[in-house]
Amino acid sequence: MNPQKLKGFRDFSAEDLKLRYRVIDTLKEVFSLFGFSPLETPALEMGETLKGKYGPEADKLLYTFTDRGGREVGMRYDLTVPLSRFIAENSGSITLPFKRYQIQPVWRAENTQRGRYREFLQCDADIVGSRSPLADAEIIAVSYAVFQKLGLSYAAIQINSRQVLFKLLTNAKISSPEIQLSVLRSLDKINKIGKDGVEKELSAKGLSSSLIETVFANIQKAEPDENLAAVIALAKELGVPAEKLCFESTLSRGLDYYTGVIFEISTTEGSLGSLAGGGRYDNLIEKLGGPALPATGIALGFERIIEVLKESGLGKYKETGISVLVIPVTESETSVALKTLRQLRQNGLGAEIYPELGAKMEKQLKYADRKGRDFAVIIGPEETANKTVVLKNLRTQSQEVVSFDDLTKQLESCSRESLE
Repeated sequence: MNPQKLKGFRDFSAEDLKLRYRVIDTLKEVFSLFGFSPLETPALEMGETLKGKYGPEADKLLYTFTDRGGREVGMRYDLTVPLSRFIAENSGSITLPFKRYQIQPVWRAENTQRGRYREFLQCDADIVGSRSPLADAEIIAVSYAVFQKLGLSYAAIQINSRQVLFKLLTNAKISSPEIQLSVLRSLDKINKIGKDGVEKELSAKGLSSSLIETVFANIQKAEPDENLAAVIALAKELGVPAEKLCFESTLSRGLDYYTGVIFEISTTEGSLGSLAGGGRYDNLIEKLGGPALPATGIALGFERIIEVLKESGLGKYKETGISVLVIPVTESETSVALKTLRQLRQNGLGAEIYPELGAKMEKQLKYADRKGRDFAVIIGPEETANKTVVLKNLRTQSQEVVSFDDLTKQLESCSRESLE
């Protein structure tokens, strides 16, 4: 048997996870500061819950199968539809407006490439139950705060509105909702295939060259409507710099459920483009059988954020605590070593012991070096008799004899900088 992962799925080493956990902790901290509460939903949803909500192209990327009960089920494609299903199912017991954040994996049968996988972490923040432009502005503000906290201050926000786009398509004599959505799906690809590519795709969908020309002419002349202008003004008052907010008339977002303000966060640094996207989806909860509740939110591209942090040098994990390996010189010192280990842990110091009784000290020191430990606490027969330990700085290779009672205090006084 040749062990191998499925394409588009990944393992994560300890170093990978340290950075990922740090970013997750940052997201949780910022979301909580803005009054968002956590939510988790199941990995599997009913097939009918997922299908028909994203658009025909996205539906092709759903992982669906028939379970043992003969039901069609699917794995989460995003976190917005599961949230909407949760609201529809629990609308009578939640406090509105409902502000939630959610950080969970999703699955898509994508063609894999850098920054795009078949299983990946998605991080959403949403407000349900408010039509106010202030709700949209809050979503933009919390997203901006996340990027500021992560050190990605060069990230910029492009903003538009589906209502602006629907109106200009109607003015171009495209009144069918189905055709309008189809046009917007093509327009969403403009950064990938360019204007010429979008025109070819629209032509293949049956639009005449003169109609396509009219559509682009209308887009070029588009301006924010009253609601979008209010969102932009409120976002500025919430601390988003004016130079970070850009009205982009070609921004359309590809998913069918968007109904109003839409936005994307991108960066000119690196090569990954869009790092987050979202908008208003006022009809989705009702479509899933719930009440007619408006909603707005954003999804942060966690995997792309990780890649950009690495590219920009901000992804290096910096340990903040002291780590220790307790080493009994012989098996006879195991009991004292375990007592020492317990004392260090009880005082909040990261400590471990080599999980093999009687291992040679050389082997244990090599283990400590490979794991990047800061100190070794060495306990031999003489130390046991004198109630002392040898405290060895594994960075400088210096060592000193310390009384057992003073060991914790001595380690607590150390900082990483003092180790060098």
